[in-house]
Amino acid sequence: MSMFTGIATGFLGAAIKDKEAKDNLRMKIAESAGIDYYTKDKPDHDKKQKLYKKDYEMVEAIHGARVANYFGEKGFFGTGSGLNDVESVLKQYNIDDKTLQTLKLSTFEEREKERQLEFDKKGSTIKSLTGIGGLGVETVKNQLEGFGETKTTDVAPIETTDVAQATDTEQKVSTDIGSLFTKKAEPVGVETKFNSISRAVNEQMGYGEPIYRADGSVTFNIADDLKTTSNAHIALASNITQQRDDINQIDAVSLAEQELFKQTVTPFNIIASSIEGANYSAGTGGKPALIEGMGGQTIDAETTMIGDQSVYDFVTEIYNNELLKDAGRVNRHVFKKFIENLPMNITYRGEKLSDVLANAHELQYFRNY
Repeated sequence: MSMFTGIATGFLGAAIKDKEAKDNLRMKIAESAGIDYYTKDKPDHDKKQKLYKKDYEMVEAIHGARVANYFGEKGFFGTGSGLNDVESVLKQYNIDDKTLQTLKLSTFEEREKERQLEFDKKGSTIKSLTGIGGLGVETVKNQLEGFGETKTTDVAPIETTDVAQATDTEQKVSTDIGSLFTKKAEPVGVETKFNSISRAVNEQMGYGEPIYRADGSVTFNIADDLKTTSNAHIALASNITQQRDDINQIDAVSLAEQELFKQTVTPFNIIASSIEGANYSAGTGGKPALIEGMGGQTIDAETTMIGDQSVYDFVTEIYNNELLKDAGRVNRHVFKKFIENLPMNITYRGEKLSDVLANAHELQYFRNY
């Protein structure tokens, strides 16, 4: 064999070996990516989607949909601590409702769909790369183990570096501070025991059994018949703390309790007091509200009068003028409690007034403020 032939053969062997090394690397990447996708990425994605929903719903329950959508767009959700992160900003800053109303914000559903589409793109790439789709985890493991493996070349391990994620919640909204946000005055007498409105309400009122964790967080196991009351109370207490910088959360809970009674019980006591011999009993999750003492008769909201107003006009005026507003609409949690307390034996044109009002609210029939 000539020297030229030997050199050519050597180059050819090196080229083949180099190609094998590259193929082997690609196959190992495919194997690793495929297994990670099915055993880690997809479960993590599904878990995070649930956390997005949990974070959004907790913020929305206390601060309303527009605030929740604003912070959702800013990337505050998906960790399970979204409410705490939002509270850490709102503890220091007031949010300008008028400016907030002018913002064009995506909905939770739109953001959820966008995240899913983005993740599905990755899934399509993995499935195309590995040729595997729609299989169980163990099947995928078996299919991908040794995928494309060759024995001719050793491949150096792939090094990865973890990148620290920014955790400063204020940094996420820094561009809006000064336009949407204004600095709050120093709070007076805030009790450190209560690190969120929801916790303060549920602890003070005993709406549920607290479950305390080692990391300092707490959740509440709230009975079904108290969930509506708890959510409405939280919404009112949150509103009070937003309106007043000088109030601590303990006093906010107490004032919100009075306001909840005023908005969702007092109106029906007034109706009952205008009917001779009648008395009112509030509703719970298991017992309907009633005006009793009339021998089982129903009350026609259109013809029964309270002074110079019909019961229908009286109730709709309470709805329009007295109930807590959230982004121009009656807060859904307070409204739900209002409907729960609206006596089922008050009717309007043959239907329960509670049903008529609930449908009108859903269709946004009544005027907004």
